[in-house]
Amino acid sequence: MATLRVLIDANDEKGLVYKISKLFYDNELNILENQEFVDKVNNKFFMRSVIDGNVNKAQLYSGLKEILPQKSTLKVIEPKKKDIVIMATKEMHALGDILIRHEAGELEANILAVISNYDVLKPLVDKFNIPFITVSHEGLDRAEHERKILDELKKFENIDYIVLAKYMRILTPNFVEDYENKIINIHHSFLPAFIGANPYKQAYERGVKIIGATAHFVNNNLDEGPIIAQNVTEVNHAYNWKDMQKLGRDVEKVVLSRALKLALEDRIFVYANKTVIF
Repeated sequence: MATLRVLIDANDEKGLVYKISKLFYDNELNILENQEFVDKVNNKFFMRSVIDGNVNKAQLYSGLKEILPQKSTLKVIEPKKKDIVIMATKEMHALGDILIRHEAGELEANILAVISNYDVLKPLVDKFNIPFITVSHEGLDRAEHERKILDELKKFENIDYIVLAKYMRILTPNFVEDYENKIINIHHSFLPAFIGANPYKQAYERGVKIIGATAHFVNNNLDEGPIIAQNVTEVNHAYNWKDMQKLGRDVEKVVLSRALKLALEDRIFVYANKTVIF
């Protein structure tokens, strides 16, 4: 018996769900979980199924390819822990939350290492017996610093996702291109209205009524990649900017861990700079 995740991204056409379900049935496969969505505007069909049975992964892939429209994207995935690297700078809330969830067995992940441009967070990471790699940016331009980070990343055989847990340096197109739709970032939802060193103080001075966070895949447009998860919390005139910052950090860490969990469980389809989440 084997359990597999089947992810289908195709042009929509009549009878797709029937054809796919019939193939599962004909192969005596049990559907444990199934979701589908049709984007009528773009004529796109998305489906995520979890199946089990006496199944040959290669044969199932071949059989599905025969019944799906041309240019379909198909993935047949055996559920297992994915390999991730976390990048951070000095703030510990987002990193710490992921480390605790990982320690508790809540994430289908192997954390290969934590990479930072400072060694501030090394004592925290050492508590979890995870390798900590410092790649200082001092005296280096952005390209030189990124080359050193890429050299460290290439030491690992496979990286499924890179998580930016408040990594406070902008990545260049060259870096992003190497890991398309594999870099997950978190930022406060004030962007682009409040940018700079202290967005929470700016928000306080403007009298905002909600604060929040957005997790997204990184692309070459700063903080404008496909959105994975978001959340907000209410504030009022009684909150000073430090209160807002504390609440904002709570939202950030929860949203980032939620986005990572969705990615690890193969629940995200990316298209047209947005996502379909099952």
